[in-house]
Amino acid sequence: MPVLRDYYISHQWLRELKRRGVRTMVGVYFRVPDREPVVVGHYNSAPRPMSAARAVRVIMDQEDARGFQIVVPRKIAPRALHKIRHVSQVVGWRYFPDSHGRRPCGCPMCQPRGEIRSRRLREAYEASFGGG
Repeated sequence: MPVLRDYYISHQWLRELKRRGVRTMVGVYFRVPDREPVVVGHYNSAPRPMSAARAVRVIMDQEDARGFQIVVPRKIAPRALHKIRHVSQVVGWRYFPDSHGRRPCGCPMCQPRGEIRSRRLREAYEASFGGG
């Protein structure tokens, strides 16, 4: 994500990434040229190719930018790294934006084996169909 004035939007994916069991994450900040080809989109829609500068504008123009992401489809060279720093570990959302207070989907696609609490969620999901 680009570094925006809104810290929450810039670091919104932190809790979703931590859901995999990682305890502490850091921010790795790097620069890409404005004309760099990237893809941008909401996590549940098809990404669109465009320049890095235009992708940042797309996100900034959203009324609610939660769930948006920018992907740089190449390896980031070490010389492009700007800084690595500690970030707040409680920023962001899990599962999807506005999921707070809603039970996560328990289907095997959304809750693959080995994820934290996935077995319980899958069992509850299967029981809801009378199979458990």
